[in-house]
Amino acid sequence: MSNGNTVTLIGNVTRDPELRFTPSGSAIATFGLAVNRRWQNRQTNEWEEQVSFFDIVCWRELGENVCESVSKGTRLIVTGRLEQRSWDSQEGEKRSKVEVIADEVGPSLRWASAQVTRNERREAEAPRGGSNSAPPRAEPPAGYDYDEEPF
Repeated sequence: MSNGNTVTLIGNVTRDPELRFTPSGSAIATFGLAVNRRWQNRQTNEWEEQVSFFDIVCWRELGENVCESVSKGTRLIVTGRLEQRSWDSQEGEKRSKVEVIADEVGPSLRWASAQVTRNERREAEAPRGGSNSAPPRAEPPAGYDYDEEPF
């Protein structure tokens, strides 16, 4: 999380996470997050609300854990970075979209409780084929040690 591009969002999941795998075997999960902002209009004294929708992308173990733990309606705290990607549509039109690439995802405990279960560390293994195969273990990001205790 460098270059000042860090975002933290708190909102509700709008669709169940979808887990896919890249051709190289890395897991990638995507889901939607709705973030509400509510304020009182000083002239009318009425409450007003605005909702923003974000697409969240989770890679590797984070993506697999999100798919096992999160469903539509879950209130989450997501920390990550904004990333814009561009492509050409089938009609030849240029398209782009801004997504949040998640570094951390956790439940909001303001209105709910959660039980945390620590997963065993996954060892590197060859892909077994099919969409349910486990991805090979990727190299850790710079400055991160897989043997480091997460909590």
